[in-house]
Amino acid sequence: MKKKVVTFGEIMLRLATPDYLRFNQSNQLTATFGGGEANVAVSLANYGIEASFVSRLPQNDIARACVMDLRKYGVDTSSIVYGGERLGIYFLETGAVARASKVVYDRAHSSIADIKPGMINWKEVLKDAGWFHWTGITPALSQGAADACLEAIRTANEMGVTVSCDLNYRKNLWKYGKTASEVMPQLVEGCDVLLGNEEDAEKVFGIKPEGFDASQTEGEVDAAEFESVCRQLQARFPRAKKVIITLRGSINANHNTWSGVLYDGKELFTAPTYNITHIVDRVGGGDSFMGGLIYGLISYPEDSRKALHFAVAASCLKHTIYGDFNQVTVEEVENLMKGDGSGRVSR
Repeated sequence: MKKKVVTFGEIMLRLATPDYLRFNQSNQLTATFGGGEANVAVSLANYGIEASFVSRLPQNDIARACVMDLRKYGVDTSSIVYGGERLGIYFLETGAVARASKVVYDRAHSSIADIKPGMINWKEVLKDAGWFHWTGITPALSQGAADACLEAIRTANEMGVTVSCDLNYRKNLWKYGKTASEVMPQLVEGCDVLLGNEEDAEKVFGIKPEGFDASQTEGEVDAAEFESVCRQLQARFPRAKKVIITLRGSINANHNTWSGVLYDGKELFTAPTYNITHIVDRVGGGDSFMGGLIYGLISYPEDSRKALHFAVAASCLKHTIYGDFNQVTVEEVENLMKGDGSGRVSR
């Protein structure tokens, strides 16, 4: 199998208040870049996998800075197309203890929101790829973005490229007259690997875990309760050979439990649960899981359990790193998988 991974979606300028300050308290904002599919590409590049990020960006200095940032991490940006008015922005206020984090989007009329089918030559982009990844954020941006995403998925299917999707439901993004329930099924039908959580499955497809209240936000989450979600998703989308659910228990803004399950149609694999007590930055946590999962499924193709364990450990480490990108190595993830979570100084 070819190991090159292509991801497609929006990358934004992230402007975050420092030191847990609220928006109205801070007179400074820290600038970084991030976005679901770009975050996955950075993770994979850090693990030594050839990763290419595809998007549409404006021709200005902010976009150039963004591309330079991606290149710094070893991500191939040669398939990015240019045009449109602006790079999207999101503002982040990091929560603490009982106060939740807040995100304010300023991404209307971004370059990728105005993308149209035919702007990207997908046969050329995917010719050396073994894997294509997208998230539910992209088709939420506009009809054009949804159409371009469908064009990419169908091309990947024709070319025998594995397709993965992180369902990533964001209710505040679906603004152009269609709902996720109307748009997503046609796209997900072309996917070989599906990732989501209980809210994604319920809000997009009306699929609920048996015996679980999706409004639950505290404490431990029982992995076995989610086998029914995996079975229902696989029944709805039979192309999907693997369905993965991330399991987050939110005790407070700084203290989460984190795990996941993987269902391959025959067996439900469960990962250890990590108790993350001092979260530095949880934005990009799901993307770091997906990056770890893709790496694991490529590197350990016959060992779904190990791939899942790698994804959960990688994402656990992301919660200790500021910014959207998970800047960890394979060795660091594998050390955590072996039980070395002491945080002792490496000399």
